[in-house]
Amino acid sequence: MISNYYFINVVRFTLLVLVQVLVFNRLNFFGYINPMVYILFLYWYPIKQNRAAFIGLSFLLGLCIDFFSDTMAINAAATVTIAYLRPAIMRFVFGVNYEFQSFKLGNATKVQQFTFLALLIVVHHLVYFSVEIFSFANLLLILKKVFSIGLATLVLSLLFSSLFSVSKE
Repeated sequence: MISNYYFINVVRFTLLVLVQVLVFNRLNFFGYINPMVYILFLYWYPIKQNRAAFIGLSFLLGLCIDFFSDTMAINAAATVTIAYLRPAIMRFVFGVNYEFQSFKLGNATKVQQFTFLALLIVVHHLVYFSVEIFSFANLLLILKKVFSIGLATLVLSLLFSSLFSVSKE
């Protein structure tokens, strides 16, 4: 069981990095929209696991994407931020249900799952584009990128999530 857990997370990590780097970094919808589907690793990561290891894996994920995208640790900063804020976002979305040891993301309603994923994406993109542009004089540009790229990321993430989820019978 433990080895299966590690194997699945290693495969998810590797495949999401490869898909992001080889496919989605090459896409340019309307000239500037590049979906960031690697955020799904942070969405799918088990809830009650070691938080320090999760933050470390998030840093490694962001650093891998930065290495191949040549973005100078911007992804690493954004992924570590949402890894750190993930428990607070989960408490906000799932309420008291999150505190139970038996809570699983698959047991939550679709609206809660959608809200959780959307908040992860919005926080990630706010940090990412604020650090990338690094000027509040361009606040409208930051918000435009957060909205447009966030929407594309959300749509593709929901598509991937529905394609690769285990159906409950």
